[in-house]
Amino acid sequence: MSAEATSPGARSRRRGRTSIDLRRLGRAALLGPASRDRLPDAIGHVAEAHRAHHPDADLLVLGKAYVLAEMSHRGQFRKSGEPYITHPLAVTLILAELGAETTTLTASLLHDTVEDTDVTLDQVRSEFGDEVCYLVDGVTKLEKVDYGAAAEPETFRKMLVATGNDVRVMSIKLADRLHNMRTLGVMRPEKQARIAKVTHDVLIPLAERLGVQALKTELEDLVFAILQPEEYERTRAVIADRATTGPSLDTTAVDVRRTLREADISAEVVIRPRHFVSVHRARLKRGEMRGTDFGRLLVLVGEDADCYAVLGELHTCFTPVISEFKDFIAAPKYNLYQSLHTAVAGLDGAVVEVLIRTHQMHRVAEAGVVALGNPYTPVDGAEPADGERADPTRPGWLSRLLAWQESATDPDTFWTTLRADLAQDREISVFPADGGMLGLPAGATCVDAAYAQYGDDAHGCIGARVNGRLATLSTVLVDGDTVQLLLAQGPVQAPGDAGGVGGLGDSGGPGGERTGPVAGQAQEAAPGPSPEWLDHARTPAARIAIAGWLAANPESLKVPESEPRAPGAVTAGRRGVANVVVDVPEDATVRLAGCCTPVPPDDVTGFLVRGGAVTVHRAECSAVGRMAALGRSPVAVSWGDEAECRVTLYAESFGRPRLLADLTEAIATAGAAIVSANVEPPSEQRVRHTYTLQLPDAAGLAGLMRAMRDVPGVFDVRRAQHEPAP
Repeated sequence: MSAEATSPGARSRRRGRTSIDLRRLGRAALLGPASRDRLPDAIGHVAEAHRAHHPDADLLVLGKAYVLAEMSHRGQFRKSGEPYITHPLAVTLILAELGAETTTLTASLLHDTVEDTDVTLDQVRSEFGDEVCYLVDGVTKLEKVDYGAAAEPETFRKMLVATGNDVRVMSIKLADRLHNMRTLGVMRPEKQARIAKVTHDVLIPLAERLGVQALKTELEDLVFAILQPEEYERTRAVIADRATTGPSLDTTAVDVRRTLREADISAEVVIRPRHFVSVHRARLKRGEMRGTDFGRLLVLVGEDADCYAVLGELHTCFTPVISEFKDFIAAPKYNLYQSLHTAVAGLDGAVVEVLIRTHQMHRVAEAGVVALGNPYTPVDGAEPADGERADPTRPGWLSRLLAWQESATDPDTFWTTLRADLAQDREISVFPADGGMLGLPAGATCVDAAYAQYGDDAHGCIGARVNGRLATLSTVLVDGDTVQLLLAQGPVQAPGDAGGVGGLGDSGGPGGERTGPVAGQAQEAAPGPSPEWLDHARTPAARIAIAGWLAANPESLKVPESEPRAPGAVTAGRRGVANVVVDVPEDATVRLAGCCTPVPPDDVTGFLVRGGAVTVHRAECSAVGRMAALGRSPVAVSWGDEAECRVTLYAESFGRPRLLADLTEAIATAGAAIVSANVEPPSEQRVRHTYTLQLPDAAGLAGLMRAMRDVPGVFDVRRAQHEPAP
């Protein structure tokens, strides 16, 4: 279950050093501290790993911290039977191998002393200083005796607020959770599942946002093994079977090394296997796995310019898949990640993904904020202006989180909203027309931009312009958009007051959304947010503000007479036209979602949408998570007895003569009928095909996709799974 078996980054960090032996450390701990002139034996692993990254580090403070931790935890044991001191030692070793600086390691050794022993924060401050004291306090849990059921969410709230001042707090927490997950097998199954679920919902997204990929990937695999044991075993079997087949990645790696050597480019080319969760996702997306799907090639060079030189050689000597090219060096991700991504086709037609980065970029890609050392050390001895610390992670997400958590006074609201916010794993930047920049999660709308820019004043928003054109408030923004929010000139008023303009539920704009004011027309007051704004809000700040206004103005929740009537009597087992059996109102229609095209025997769920229709989605469709986040209740759905089904497939290929004829022949041979087909014009040697197919039996879908993938020139066939249009 350890990522050391699947992550080459973990192996490379440990190369040349003996892996940690908890039993040996336990015996060393029981012997007590060493003499003053040398480090205790038990901390030798940590010292060795720390000196590998920081040769001039002062280890005396680590020895002092270890002595205090060992004496404080003496007589305490973990559920596995090992002395408790082995836990802070293991957590500190994880951080040391990632390159954490001495202050972080000192706090890591002491991170449980205030929580579990008689050591006080004042004692930590007097012996190790304010910074270490702050870090220890940041990761110290709140007592259940004081907070009851709210202890866990309030502990995370406290930790996040502390992280806003020092990101090293969360680094220690992530390493702490990783070691606990590694040793979770001694817990009861139900407790394992509970801890794994919190890790999945909160800590893994935080590791991703802080760029600590080495911890994130191992946490993902450990959680995967606990929450989806059958899929984990199936994935492990797939990886084991692959180990006995041809080394196609090895062949391509040899070709790449030869190409770069002939171009006189000094580079290290290594095979980077996918970890378990990555293989699982690729298998769900592509069906049958090819040899090159089990890993990527990683090319490491010395300078930024060398990255582009490598890219030029690869695109010259191999066939590039242009659609797969991404430049995260010129435009780094919000979590510090920098790299060039591309994909090339070898002589055998197999497509290989390639990552190109410098050694320093690779260190940051693996360790994220941990690789920054002490990110708050003044540059060239200069103090930050006005005592403010420069934020090394550019976390617009963290600023938003810290802002809305102040409004979420209820622990349950905070906990639910935190999980929903962290589920948004991508970020965009939009630019208000009057200057500045707003960081928003991907999928954010004009509603979110309004509350991000104006706070509660956004209650009076009556429209928006996106890139100079009038747009509805439900418009989904994309990275780089310019947004002008139109606010009413007068105060916001509750429903029933005189004056005002139409809201989201009025007919002033497409889909009932509010549009901008007519030129020259005076706007005396705004009616406040419509309940439908909650359907379009993606950020917690917007949702909390809207919900608060609606709660204070209950008249706004009254449903107009023209609205569809509430569901009446439910007819269980009513068959819809989509070959599914649902529990729906009698006048409801049923349709299969076009964003994921479910077919038997997919695990499906349904939601009642506007107009009284029921839309059926695959359980893993991204729309399901959004519906749940919006508070929509699922409708029970099961498949009917009919064998026929309809599915949409995407095929990606290189352009060549007779390609379309060969693909349609493969489809016909598999017994499928083409309902509709669309072939996009070739772009940069790539052709994308979209087929809607009628199958006599859903059981034949896997064979059909395999047959299409075997057509020469086709490098990917997958089912429709995309963000539905707003």
